[in-house]
This record gives sequence, structure tokens and C-alpha cells, in this order.
Amino acid sequence: MIIGIGTDICDARRIKRVMERFPDKFAARIFTPAEIALASTKADPSLFYAKRFAAKEAVYKALSASRSTDRSWQDAEVLNDEDGVPLLSLSGGCKTALEALTPDGYNAQIDVSLSDEPPYAVAFVVLSIVPK
Repeated sequence: MIIGIGTDICDARRIKRVMERFPDKFAARIFTPAEIALASTKADPSLFYAKRFAAKEAVYKALSASRSTDRSWQDAEVLNDEDGVPLLSLSGGCKTALEALTPDGYNAQIDVSLSDEPPYAVAFVVLSIVPK
């Protein structure tokens, strides 16, 4: 059963401008060390960051039914598995919000899809529950 859906679109040009203005401060505030390390391997880090920024916004929207506002940007982390499939993991306030939405006897499942058509990046997040 679906318990939350979120989507967001981000313009990578906007991310690039912010990165140029605040080279280290922006990434350190929004992204986890693992996301930053992965971005450094990309030809265009701004597009990489735009997709992850959209995913973070999308997960906040998907969690909105929890009414929790105690979340930080780094509480949602998007990395990739060995095949390049994006994986979204939650910690801190985001994890607490998901737990609040998950009824007893169920496990939460997080699905994320990322796409881009430069300069735009889009993310779609589905939160669902499955019986234990």
C-alpha cells in the first residue's frame, strides 16, 4: 500500500550558479559526504546534484503526511547500487517521519526514480508499506 508520493524538478543551471557562488558551503550543507564523494567522480557535478536535490525535495513531499518538520537535508541520501540504480536511504528526522507513517506489523519500502533532460532533473519517490 502506498503511504506517500513526492515529485520534484530542479534546474541544474540554478545548482551550478549556487555552487559557483558558494563552492564548498552549498554541497556540505545539503549533501552527505558519500554523495559529495560520488559527485566528484562525475563530469557534470551540477546535474548530479540537481537530481539528488530533487530527490530530497520529493522525499520531503512524500513524508508530508507525518506532519514532522524535524528534518535536515542530509537525512535523505541518494547513492547508487553496483548497477547504477539509485537508492534512497533515510536517517534522522526523515527516518523518524517514515516510522511514524508505518503501522505496526509492516515494513516501509522506498522507491526512487531519477531522470534528467539537461538542464532539468526530476525525481519521483514512492513510499509504501508491506506486511512483515
